[in-house]
Amino acid sequence: MRRTDKEITDPRQIDEIIRDSLVCRVAMAKDNAPYVVPMSFGYDGAAIYLHTAPGGKKVECFEANPQVCFEFERNVELRRNPQIACKWSFNFESVIGYGTISELAELAQKEHALNEIMRQYSGKTWPFESASVAKVRVWKIAIASMTGKQSKPKVGV
Repeated sequence: MRRTDKEITDPRQIDEIIRDSLVCRVAMAKDNAPYVVPMSFGYDGAAIYLHTAPGGKKVECFEANPQVCFEFERNVELRRNPQIACKWSFNFESVIGYGTISELAELAQKEHALNEIMRQYSGKTWPFESASVAKVRVWKIAIASMTGKQSKPKVGV
């Protein structure tokens, strides 16, 4: 990371940023064409879980190239400067990472992943009907690396 003064190295803070995020942006590529999409997600500390419809552009990308990049952010706030345009900026905390995505096929794996997604937004586990689970495609990103970054207001400014 170029700006080491903004780097977040504490794994607990990185986990907190992810757990406080509402959206996971997932970047992927197929035939050398990039594609990024915001998605709901689950996170268990070791992997990120996603779900999709049976087909579509995301699924085509995942199947063509399992290497993905992901991004989370929280506490985003615009910093304005009424006199100097180049002094405008943002406060933020973010996490960017890389991993390999694979589809989960076994019912128990899919239910675990779907419950991680539901726990992210509701804080609890849910029962799922097998027929509903069978209709959805569920994916796991095995995290290879993650970095955190933050920009906070300078004291006295």
